Amino acid sequence: MIIYPLLQKGATIGVTAPSSGVQAELHDMFKLALSRMEKRGFKVVCGDTVWTQNKAKSSPAQKRADEFNQMMQDEQVNLIIPPWGGHLLIEMLEYVDFENINKKWLLGYSDTSVLLLAITLKTGVATAHGPNFVDLRGEYWDDTTAMWQTVLSTEAGGSVRQHSSAKYQREWQHHNPTPCVFHLTEQTCWKTASSNPVKIQGRLLGGCIDVIRHLIGTPFGDVQGFRKQFTNGESVLWYFENCDMTTTDLRRSLVQMKLAGWFEQCSGIMFGRSPANHPVENYTIEDIYQELSDELQIPIIYDIDCGHVPPQITLINGAYAEVEAEGGKGTVWQYFK
Repeated sequence: MIIYPLLQKGATIGVTAPSSGVQAELHDMFKLALSRMEKRGFKVVCGDTVWTQNKAKSSPAQKRADEFNQMMQDEQVNLIIPPWGGHLLIEMLEYVDFENINKKWLLGYSDTSVLLLAITLKTGVATAHGPNFVDLRGEYWDDTTAMWQTVLSTEAGGSVRQHSSAKYQREWQHHNPTPCVFHLTEQTCWKTASSNPVKIQGRLLGGCIDVIRHLIGTPFGDVQGFRKQFTNGESVLWYFENCDMTTTDLRRSLVQMKLAGWFEQCSGIMFGRSPANHPVENYTIEDIYQELSDELQIPIIYDIDCGHVPPQITLINGAYAEVEAEGGKGTVWQYFK
């Protein structure tokens, strides 16, 4: 059985930095996010790690884990959202108290997805792949981003539907902020490897492939154990997004996942839009999607609303999902069962 937390109105958000903290020159930006969330009725509690950043991490691994463990066990904290991702979250996993993961949401993406996936695989507690705390600093949220609150407020046994965005942001323009943070200028188009309409269902698992691939072969990446213990062996519907990798690096990572058994009983794979996917010797991202679909004999949907090219749908690790893609549009039903 998957355990689903529930976001209550007026919840207290704990902000801790299990990966990167906020550099001093960006503290004002973070404080804006904090004040905007408080105006929306949330109480916000910040850990010490949020305010520091040195040598590609907010603080030493043990300190990051201690602060996360404390917030996870603090009954006054209802939801944990890191400020953003980073690079070295994996360092603190061995110090996380997985025996005492409480029934509360953890929300984020990028490097945070290492912790999201590890928690769900080891404990069966659902986790939320969606906006980071600083992404929520706008005067208003676009329709896709705003669904994080609705999704996390869905009760166990319930369901929630999300739609593909109308437009997405091609590139970050931090020097030119908008009222909703993102510059949504490009027409969203969900695509399939077959170019035909696709419908897939299965238990959602995934994250930023650059970092979650490093869970393979560790105690934190036991996908088959998760399926047996928590889902009665149901098929997995994977979602991935590529932050920095070239096509050959991505291909190596996907082959490693296949060889490690991550794609056994896989019903399909979804890939988010990417700022990377750079071709190597004419080896394109479309080549990879087609090869993977042919090898695994599964449908593949790509350029979905997920990851470093916002906005993004809030995807729940552990939830049962039905996903449809047709005519450039997508629908995601998630069932908290």
